[in-house]
Amino acid sequence: MSDYNFAYLDEQTKRMIRRALLKALAIPGYQVPFASREMPMPYGWGTGGVQVTAACLTPDDRLKVIDQGADDTTNAVSIRRFFQRTAAVAVTESTAEASIIQTRHRIPEHPLIEGQILVYQVPIPEPLRFLEPRETETRKMHELEEYGLMHVKLYEDIARHGEIATSYDYPVKVGGRYVMDPSPIPKFDNPKLAGNPAIQLFGAGRESRIYAVPPYSDVVSLDFEDHPFVASKADHDCDLCGASSSYLDEVITDDAGSRMFVCSDTDFCNGRQAAGHRGRLSPEGT
Repeated sequence: MSDYNFAYLDEQTKRMIRRALLKALAIPGYQVPFASREMPMPYGWGTGGVQVTAACLTPDDRLKVIDQGADDTTNAVSIRRFFQRTAAVAVTESTAEASIIQTRHRIPEHPLIEGQILVYQVPIPEPLRFLEPRETETRKMHELEEYGLMHVKLYEDIARHGEIATSYDYPVKVGGRYVMDPSPIPKFDNPKLAGNPAIQLFGAGRESRIYAVPPYSDVVSLDFEDHPFVASKADHDCDLCGASSSYLDEVITDDAGSRMFVCSDTDFCNGRQAAGHRGRLSPEGT
């Protein structure tokens, strides 16, 4: 650890990121530019989230890193080891024990509490990017609160599919003002953004943008009166712990196409199994 500054980034860079975070918290949903640094990992592997986490970490923190809900995937393990090596902070796989949680594409199933920080890895922070590619124009649209194009996109979903078919990266409006990209979380997780007691920070390293949702903020998923937002999930229970209300991954188990559904959040699933809950394919199931 002595070969690195604490959490890798130099102190001046951390102060710069913290100033951007304070501005982002003061203007919920607004994308704050920052001078993103080169990190010892490729863009797309969470460089924005890593920089935000590095700026927030203290020696007393306990860090948890998840990738699509799992603690044991390549991205999660690599980032967790990175901070263990450069900051020597305590790490955990328990959501309840963590003070800082860095996540890729999920919000933990276990409810977060005051004092916790949830850091999202964000690939594309601009929710209007695929509707209007010119950043000069999207900035004007945010300034004028002109979000009709987003509603047209959702209406086209209804016209083609009979419902809003967007299943992840579902746009939200924060504090009644800015339309925000919640990162590519499944829309099942969107309701957890609203009224969350934790601080939610979003870092996009490649795009050099930071934005935030303060605790207990009003976050509304865009919809229509006659087609209200629905937080959808697979119509199954977890085959390991039996949970009926968690987001599930579909896993192909053999060449014949057999499949099982398991909780995306491994800590949540393991905790339920430890408490005695059993699913259809649990080793101790009946």
